[in-house]
Amino acid sequence: MVSYAARLDKFIAQQLGCKKRHVQLLLAQGQVLLNGEVCHDGESLIGQFCSVQVAANVLRQQTPIYLMLHKPAGVLSATEDKQHTTVMDLLPPKYSGLHIAGRLDRQSTGLLLLTNDGQWSRQITQPATKLNKYYSVTVAKPITQTQVDAFEQGIYFAYEDLTTAPAQLIVTGICSAQVVLSEGRYHQIKRMFGHFRNQVLSIHRSQIGHIKLPVSLAAGHYIAVSDPMDF
Repeated sequence: MVSYAARLDKFIAQQLGCKKRHVQLLLAQGQVLLNGEVCHDGESLIGQFCSVQVAANVLRQQTPIYLMLHKPAGVLSATEDKQHTTVMDLLPPKYSGLHIAGRLDRQSTGLLLLTNDGQWSRQITQPATKLNKYYSVTVAKPITQTQVDAFEQGIYFAYEDLTTAPAQLIVTGICSAQVVLSEGRYHQIKRMFGHFRNQVLSIHRSQIGHIKLPVSLAAGHYIAVSDPMDF
């Protein structure tokens, strides 16, 4: 697979199966279009969504796709699975090449983002970004001030030998709360409440960074935008 930052001449040579000398000739003759304009510089770097055309042959023309999906309970945050329904099964076939930016547990519901833009999804998911993620959570036992304080201080996970980053636990009812995390460790909310032997009954993600799940978007449905800032 060609890198998202490949050199134009190397990309053309790979796609056409020709030598660099032939590519240089094509460039000199003005037969190469980069993003719709004639390009003579073989050292130009092309990104994932740059269009490349040689004469009448379109070698690359990919449009960035950004989807917001309201994930229902019981659906896997996976691109394929032989036993269970996945989020990709909820989408039209034209979106088959997308990947998930930030997964949810099978029984968890709410905001899920899908894209073909690897750079954007890394910004969403990498720990260094520290995007806040908002969850509505219900648990089996009353939430105490001790639990609120522990979330704020961080809870030690012995298996990884680490302490979670400070999180907000905002009580909204006797057994319900909004949890705000800046990281996304494996089953993190369940394990944090599990520290107090308080079983989590439901998790619903409503927001990631500035991206909010519209109240009007029904479970199992999705919306697409041309620019992720439009979410």
